[in-house]
Amino acid sequence: MRLPLAILRDKRGSALVIVTLSMVILSILGLGLLTISYGVRYNSTKIQNEAIAMLAAEAGYETAVFWMEQQNDMVSYIQASGAYTGSLTFPNSTCDYTVSLYSFSGSRPVYRVTSNGHCGKFSRTDDVLVIQAVSGWDMGMCQVPNGTSSTGPVYFTDGEVIDMPIHINKADDSPDNMDIFVSGDPQFLETVSMGEDRYRSSGGVDKYAGQIGVFDAGIDFDQPDSKITDTAAVQSKVDRFKNSTKGSYTFTPGHPASLTTPEGAVQLEFFVQGGVGKVRITNNCTVRGYPAGSRDYELKPGTTDQYRQYNIYAYHYSPTNADATGQRTTQTIASTYVTQTIGGVTSDPGGQIFVNGDVIIGGNDTVGGNAQVVNGKITVVATGNIWVADSIVLDGDHDADGMPSKSNTNALGLISQGVIKVVDPGIPSSLGNSERNQLKNSPDYAPIGIPDPFGHSPANYSRYLPEQMVVEAAMTVGGGGWGAENVGSRREYSSPQDDLIVRGTITEVIRGVVGTVGTDGFLKHYYFDRRFLEGILPGDIWLQGKYIPAPAGWNDYETIH
Repeated sequence: MRLPLAILRDKRGSALVIVTLSMVILSILGLGLLTISYGVRYNSTKIQNEAIAMLAAEAGYETAVFWMEQQNDMVSYIQASGAYTGSLTFPNSTCDYTVSLYSFSGSRPVYRVTSNGHCGKFSRTDDVLVIQAVSGWDMGMCQVPNGTSSTGPVYFTDGEVIDMPIHINKADDSPDNMDIFVSGDPQFLETVSMGEDRYRSSGGVDKYAGQIGVFDAGIDFDQPDSKITDTAAVQSKVDRFKNSTKGSYTFTPGHPASLTTPEGAVQLEFFVQGGVGKVRITNNCTVRGYPAGSRDYELKPGTTDQYRQYNIYAYHYSPTNADATGQRTTQTIASTYVTQTIGGVTSDPGGQIFVNGDVIIGGNDTVGGNAQVVNGKITVVATGNIWVADSIVLDGDHDADGMPSKSNTNALGLISQGVIKVVDPGIPSSLGNSERNQLKNSPDYAPIGIPDPFGHSPANYSRYLPEQMVVEAAMTVGGGGWGAENVGSRREYSSPQDDLIVRGTITEVIRGVVGTVGTDGFLKHYYFDRRFLEGILPGDIWLQGKYIPAPAGWNDYETIH
């Protein structure tokens, strides 16, 4: 049967409408899919470019910090050249970065690293405040010289407490062995960091497998070296310190007395009077050098791995009529204060004394109890040796464990381009009769330490240091090590060993001997004064080769062009 023409036309019209609607719907779906596809591609490209810009910025930051770690002294660089800029180019991105001095936290420089990574329309900026790391005990080598060109291990032993972070530079030794030496179970209460790898360079053997458990707070490997072994870096610090010290506290001592192997020195005696920190300064002292013992070495000037025995401290003379001639004066520590101003950025004030020669710290009658007491913030720099002839403590509050309290504002820094050593005041009794008589009758003899409490005669020069020697200071030793002189035959208050208590920091080129195990010298009790992290110490004496973000110092953000 054939349908009427009108009905056929209606059906054909409906089909056309359906086809048209279908085409419209499919077009809309296609357009939607294209839009979605474009959006996915766009977002993918956006995310990719953002990530690339972020990585470029981080690469710039890492490059800038690496550059900082190669500099002898960042403050001196900024002072001479201003901000440092650099750039990096990658296949699909670029980066530019700037290093500048941002501020001082107390006396501790704070640097600003700004790194901008660019990719397409996107830029990522890392804006980071950076500070030089401060460690507790840094050493170039955990060894002591036993000859002019040879060294031997020095051990951390049973009974020793080391409550400070330790860093040891990588030794270029062959075969490749551990660069730290441990006997028994000393107490490492803070992290130990090593410049070397944990595994032997040949064969991949774990060098630390047998002693890893000794390091109670952990051990880190492959860390940047301390610059204490870089003589140019130390010299840069010393030069800047000298140039910023007041002329009236810059000394070049002579040695007017006629003594065997004389050394010119300045004697410093710290005390508190009426609540005011003071220092008695005696210029042009003459130290009688005494033949070195088997452990008394220093770095040979101009070398990094050659050593020489040096004349240790025996006793010293003050210049005749030192008070009347003005060669001995008493000053307030506050009168030594200066500020560092670099590019309009100024540090907190702090005391500075510079000696182009040797320094003796200690005396006979400055304060009761035979201890040097420091009230104020002061750093002493010597181009020669610093001889510690008494306990040195900080005035002000201390915690129950003996550490200076966080609220204590007093601090002492010591930098020597020679050695920093605890003297043996018992040596004069070992001299010949003729020299002892001369010493006894000289009005210029300057006794140190404690008069003999055991009845030996004459007590004038038969002397001891305290049974517990305490040194509260940050010490930097650019020409050798921190330790005790005449170990092996030194006069001790008690037998067999006294205690040497350090509350502060130590940075040394090579380990100085403190004692011989169980027989002579001192047992170490070393504690990290964390106040130094807050910039309390004037002079910027730190030599760590590592820079880290300051607390809450990291800021990053994105921009679209």
